[in-house]
Amino acid sequence: MPKTRIFLAISILILAAIACNALALSAQRDLPRTENDVPRVDVATAKAALDSGAAIIVDVRSRAAYAESHVPNALSIPLDEFEINIESVNLDKEQWIITYCT
Repeated sequence: MPKTRIFLAISILILAAIACNALALSAQRDLPRTENDVPRVDVATAKAALDSGAAIIVDVRSRAAYAESHVPNALSIPLDEFEINIESVNLDKEQWIITYCT
């Protein structure tokens, strides 16, 4: 009897791990794979979205470049912060997040 319970518990854990892995992979499929796959938005659309509160503008250049000049009301979150420690980036995921780097 104990072997059956152990087998059942292990089977449930394996199925749960497979399900979690499948969910993670499906979420990754929605991400752009290359720079060319990233959707682009024109300046007028971005400004209208920012002005209406529908979007957040994020400057992903260095802090020095941001200090030199930036889009008004843009947040400064350098790209390396996204790449190294995405958990530390605190953005409202319900809003449209528009990034720029030039």
